[in-house]
Amino acid sequence: MVQLVAEGPEYDAAVAIWNGAVTQRPALVALCTTTADVQEAIAEARERRLPLSVRGGGHDWAGRALRAGGLVIDLTRMRQVSIATDVATVGGGATAADVAEAADREGLAVATGTVGTVGLLGLTLGGGYGPLSGRFGLAADNLLGAEVVLADGNVVQADAELLWALRGGGGNFGVVTSATVALHPLAEVLAGSFTFPWEEAEQVLRGYGELLDGGPDELTSVIAVVGGPDGTPAVVVSPTWSGDIAAGKTVLDAFGRLGTPLNASVDVKSPLAKLREFDGAFPDGVHYAIRTRNVAGFTPEVVSSLLETYAARATPGTFLNIHHFHGAATRTPIESAAFGVREDHFMVEFIEIGGDGSWPRTASVALAPYAMPGGYPNLLGPDDATQTAVAYGPNAVRLLALKEYLDPHSVFSATPLPGR
Repeated sequence: MVQLVAEGPEYDAAVAIWNGAVTQRPALVALCTTTADVQEAIAEARERRLPLSVRGGGHDWAGRALRAGGLVIDLTRMRQVSIATDVATVGGGATAADVAEAADREGLAVATGTVGTVGLLGLTLGGGYGPLSGRFGLAADNLLGAEVVLADGNVVQADAELLWALRGGGGNFGVVTSATVALHPLAEVLAGSFTFPWEEAEQVLRGYGELLDGGPDELTSVIAVVGGPDGTPAVVVSPTWSGDIAAGKTVLDAFGRLGTPLNASVDVKSPLAKLREFDGAFPDGVHYAIRTRNVAGFTPEVVSSLLETYAARATPGTFLNIHHFHGAATRTPIESAAFGVREDHFMVEFIEIGGDGSWPRTASVALAPYAMPGGYPNLLGPDDATQTAVAYGPNAVRLLALKEYLDPHSVFSATPLPGR
């Protein structure tokens, strides 16, 4: 029988998610260790008429792992990972680091995001931008199969239609208790880090966009604007090369010529070590607010908007993270997965730590006239309805039809869906 807790250390651990700004508290937490436990938890919620939520890594900034007065299905005890040749079978609560560690022991790599403590399946179900996206596609593109407990408590192996929805449509169709994901033979990557002074920010952002335009699949990069220890902003460029190491050194050297680096490094490391680069950078329990937009490129208007709004930030804990979407991720046909955008673009994260949440909203509104429609579903919040309405592009009608068929009463509510 599934263990249900309403207080005590196990309850406290389950509700202690990444974003400390989330204050809602559930009535019960189901500490699941098996698929049968998940089935029981769904039945308990139905019998008690409690809203359901699912906690994997607990990194959703909007706190949708917890519902006030509800029942939380806690998957954190289901972190098993097994590997057979080039496929990993992953428990519903496994983190990206759990899977990357298992893959690394076999000289393999998994498509992940940029933070190891994030739940791999939560990331995957909503898309999953990462340093290997150009070569291997989104994390969602690497989802091969899934075991899902539906709203009626039945356990299914995802058929073609449900698997389509899980590749970018979020955890809105059931509880994914385990999944199979593709692994890739890759033991080493070349990881660069180049920090430029704020005075060169406009030059660096424009040159960065030009440098990446039409770049090879093996090159995927992140550019960030961050505050230094004294509050002075800097621009940090972090390219990753997943091809031939010797060839990559020449490619990455070009990033150092975008300006006058305050510091620069290029290192050979495992994909696992690359994933761990930002361990501790965004600690649990701090107050976070995030907004997101996609842009097609670093036009003068985009660059001006980004830098002007960053200069007007109210708190030192303010970041711009801009992720590169290109290559293999763009060649997945739009109709073959629920993820709603396949054009080359840059996904912008506006992140505020410790503030009142106003800066990300202001920055997002300022960028909107120069942005693409929609946004990244994993980062869209409950009040981003205008962006959500078009976030899934031509896939929205099909996605909503499956939602209505499998979960007409919206038992599951994860990443936002249009009109739900």
